[in-house]
Amino acid sequence: MSAKIIIGAQWGDEGKAKIIDILSEEAEVVVRSQGGNNAGHTVVVGDEVYKFHLIPSGILYSGTKCIVANGVVIDPEGILEEIDHIHEKGISTDQLSISDRAHLVMPYHKILDGIKEDHRGEGDIGTTKKGIGPCYMDKAERSGIRVCDLYNEEVFKNRVRENVLIKNKIIKYVYNQEIQLDAEEIIETYLNYAKKLKKYVKDTTVEVFEALSKQQKVLFEGAQGTLLDIDLGTYPYVTSSHPVTGGVCVGSGIGPTAIDECIGVMKGYITRVGKGPFPTELFDTVGDKIRDVGHEYGTTTGRPRRVGWFDAVIGKFAVRTSGLTSIALNKIDVMANIDTVKICVAYKKGDEVVNEFPASLEDLALCEPIYEELPGWGSIDHIRKYEDLPKEAKTYIQRCEELCGAKITMVGVGPDREQNIYIN
Repeated sequence: MSAKIIIGAQWGDEGKAKIIDILSEEAEVVVRSQGGNNAGHTVVVGDEVYKFHLIPSGILYSGTKCIVANGVVIDPEGILEEIDHIHEKGISTDQLSISDRAHLVMPYHKILDGIKEDHRGEGDIGTTKKGIGPCYMDKAERSGIRVCDLYNEEVFKNRVRENVLIKNKIIKYVYNQEIQLDAEEIIETYLNYAKKLKKYVKDTTVEVFEALSKQQKVLFEGAQGTLLDIDLGTYPYVTSSHPVTGGVCVGSGIGPTAIDECIGVMKGYITRVGKGPFPTELFDTVGDKIRDVGHEYGTTTGRPRRVGWFDAVIGKFAVRTSGLTSIALNKIDVMANIDTVKICVAYKKGDEVVNEFPASLEDLALCEPIYEELPGWGSIDHIRKYEDLPKEAKTYIQRCEELCGAKITMVGVGPDREQNIYIN
């Protein structure tokens, strides 16, 4: 490893945290480059379960530098709670850095997120109401407030007052809500957060560059997944940032020439949260079984995830749009004891065969999966070597690899660190 990117190559929730955690053991620096605390990573270490939302899971390794980079939007209250939780587990955060260029999630972002989602009614997007979208909106509109602003009190006060004045009018006159924010209360609260965060605040673009210049092992971790990308995903049912590999460069302040490997994490099946077309979705007992065995409930929200068969059209799309050099295929153990498993190899839309993932959700909604059926396998969570996997599981892995167009180098057969099989 020198510089590796790990991203989700489906709709998120692919089990990235376990792969990130495994590779973090070798890494000297781990960087989170986009998203906010609407994303969750769960890591199992022995009997301990760790849930991360903003802080890279590399924090579990003593001496590993963990960076929350400029592309992340930071809820100060959320990250301070996460820091406290980590301290309660006896883990140090001395190696944590937070970008001074990162944008701040403000109270009005959360309020507007909730109001807008409720206002959409049946057309809601399914946001976590954490204020992430409105924060990225302000960033793009150039009215956002950044971490560095916390340390120039006059600038910070003026920007909060200006924003609160505008947001209060939007809340009252656009959405007819009685909620009105107090700018001075927000200022006092956030300046208190600033004192607690100050020791972590750095120019992380310099830290990342210096680590790469020293040939240190740097791991860039993504949140969410390819199909939630604001440009490339199933718009509008997407996040507000770029979870693809290209987003890592912008969100960390580095050039693409610095990257050596791009790893996409997929599950042996596929899930998504929220609304939108889902060609391979299962509505039967097989889907229920996969959901329950795979514990497919949101880390942040607890919402049950929609479950479907593996979709190689999506896999191929992720490989192409992120330039994936390899795939980590997770959770194939969840599919144990299913007599026949299916892989979607293409879509059928009327009389047309669709081989590439469409941009239009209206087109996607008309697509039906074309399946290839393969024999299932028994329990494999005890297996630690690829050659010991049943031939049916190996055939499945090989077929997924062929259809997606990238080498599968890791296979997950359970949630623990040691339940990861490497394929040469």
